[in-house]
Amino acid sequence: MIAVVRAYRLLLGNGPLARLLAGEFVSSIGDWLYLVAILILVYEVSNDPLVLGIVGAARVLPYVVLSIPAGILADRYDRRLILLVTDVARGTLMLVMAALVAAHAPVVTIVVLAVVATCFSTFFSPAIGAYLPSLVADEEQLGPANSAWSTLDHLAFVIGPAIAGLLIAAGGLALAFVLNAATFAVIAVVLWRLPSPRRGVIGEVRAAGEVREPGEAPAAADGTAAATGTEMPPMLTPASALTPGGVDRKVLRRVVVPVLGLALIDLVGSVAGGGLSVLTVVIAVGSLRAGDAGTGFLNAGIGLGGLVGALLAGVFVLRPSLVGVLASGSIVLAVGVAALGIAGSLPLAVGMIAVASAGAILVEVTSTTILQRAIPDEIRGRTLGVLATVSTLAFAAGSFALPVLADAVGMGPVLAATGVAIVVAGLVGAALAAPAARRAPESLAATRFARLARLPLFAGVPVPTLEAVATRLVPIATRAGDVVVRQGDPADRFYLIQAGTFEVTRREPGEPDDQAPARLRAMTTGEVFGEIGLLRATARTATVTAATDGSLLALDGASFLELVNAGPGLAPRLLDLRRGAPGAAG
Repeated sequence: MIAVVRAYRLLLGNGPLARLLAGEFVSSIGDWLYLVAILILVYEVSNDPLVLGIVGAARVLPYVVLSIPAGILADRYDRRLILLVTDVARGTLMLVMAALVAAHAPVVTIVVLAVVATCFSTFFSPAIGAYLPSLVADEEQLGPANSAWSTLDHLAFVIGPAIAGLLIAAGGLALAFVLNAATFAVIAVVLWRLPSPRRGVIGEVRAAGEVREPGEAPAAADGTAAATGTEMPPMLTPASALTPGGVDRKVLRRVVVPVLGLALIDLVGSVAGGGLSVLTVVIAVGSLRAGDAGTGFLNAGIGLGGLVGALLAGVFVLRPSLVGVLASGSIVLAVGVAALGIAGSLPLAVGMIAVASAGAILVEVTSTTILQRAIPDEIRGRTLGVLATVSTLAFAAGSFALPVLADAVGMGPVLAATGVAIVVAGLVGAALAAPAARRAPESLAATRFARLARLPLFAGVPVPTLEAVATRLVPIATRAGDVVVRQGDPADRFYLIQAGTFEVTRREPGEPDDQAPARLRAMTTGEVFGEIGLLRATARTATVTAATDGSLLALDGASFLELVNAGPGLAPRLLDLRRGAPGAAG
């Protein structure tokens, strides 16, 4: 549990990622609100379930047609800008639709705009799936980030329809579209301030399972870290060894099997999900005689189970190997699906569909994390686009096939067979994905330990103490202009520069505020700051500002002092080293 709390604390400390998750949470609430509103609008005007089904199918079709092109664009262009454009476009369409609803325009016009909005949504999924890994500080944050995303999405699933119900009851159908537009404006502002993805940024996760800190050289042929500085650059990969997309063919071969395993799990799970999306109505109204209220209760079970599954995923994705998590999630999903077919009461059916939903989300979060680890950044977008297309087609096939089979042979046998198929796919898929599902749990701590051990400041500190403190280092991404340390503020952290350039400035007492502070010096990779205030228990003596985009490793004051006190005479030596040094930043 301590590891889980620590992982999420680090997640919240990653400013860009936390802002993205918060913005998308607001946007998801708007999406669910809008979805309820558009379906009610169509049904109120047409009063025909067939028309409602056609509209639902029309909204799915763009995902089949456009997911692959969307993935290609996500690999060729700035993913953040793709997300920004799609959100601005969808927000604009929401405002137009609100005006049309208020003017009582023909519903077909609104439906056409809804389909156009879905076309833009299609470009969102591959772009966000490929962009999110560029924001995580390291591989350790990847799983919790996906779990947090799923948790917030399921909270939005509860909040959005509830708000929609209140608005519609008050006669504010047009307001639902306006509110969704407002949520797009929120996420657009968030995206505008986020960094664009770059090769080699924090959290770059490679197909071979190698995770490198920013600025760190790739591993040498003997497995040791290559030196940095003025050494000769590594030999370039021959063009013949690259695919047309610029990906090393050896790397591609290593990821094909894991991706196929995950695709198998997703394929069978999507067929089951599509079938259940229709069969919930059949079970509630036909088998259990619970009417429309029963359908609502089953959908509530899906939302509750999904929320529980997302929270559980936040715990399990921290494991060094995700093979067991993937297989276990598939088994939980299968048990819920199979038991739903023989549930004799509404409460039992709600419980079983909640179990199935929890298993499905556990599988989804785990699979997404493995995919983001395994797929090279250069082809991550198009791979996710292909998988989205396959998943959508499988969902549609399940929506049609499972109800037909249930009507022919019975609900119990069909759902039991579906459960068996899910277990088989889960076990086989987990086995195939195993090479990408494992990571060295101590690799990041070991890398950070090496960074601390190389610093002359900590010469003489026992190795066990360095190793223990290295696990507490918190990665921080910075953008040019960010103030890391402000003169006069309380001293709370010690910083090690991983990448980028940082300027140290100081304002002398009595200087007017409109006078620019004196520039003392610039610091870059491998240098440290922040220790003076901690050692002397005083306020910051200078201001440190990021001159370029970069990254830091931060250590809280208590851990820093623990480190200092572990080395004999280290504190006085640190102060002696800094005393009189030009531009000391503490």
